[in-house]
Amino acid sequence: MSETSGLHDHLGYWLRRLSDEVHSRFEAELGKHDVTVSQWGVMISVFHGHDTTKAVAAHMDIDPGAVSRLVDRLAAKSLMRREPDAASRRTVRLVLTREGRALVPVLAEIADRNDAHYFGSLDTDQRRQLEEWILRLVGETHPPAAHDTP
Repeated sequence: MSETSGLHDHLGYWLRRLSDEVHSRFEAELGKHDVTVSQWGVMISVFHGHDTTKAVAAHMDIDPGAVSRLVDRLAAKSLMRREPDAASRRTVRLVLTREGRALVPVLAEIADRNDAHYFGSLDTDQRRQLEEWILRLVGETHPPAAHDTP
């Protein structure tokens, strides 16, 4: 009998499985609105006041170049646009179009339903504890990011 751990002995395996399932279901629902999970991340970030490529990148913990490409795709779908900042000629603001602004609450409701589908069986304390554990584990490998504040 082997002393070597097996696949199902690793929390990383189960976390990846859960993440894949949560992501796949969410992606399929967002796809009905021609939006990807990454594009939704940019839209909801801008909706909540992160209105530059740099701010969105920091909020989402991704590369600014990736944000720029996502904004390009959203602009091609007429969901977002770039506007020069009146106060600083070097700054470009990210702005949701009327269509984009109207779509964000619809997409947020999909996100809420997806969370409820996977985590609705947890009571408030269990959900808070799970979030704390995840944030702690992520924080051990990444510096903490600002929550949903601009």
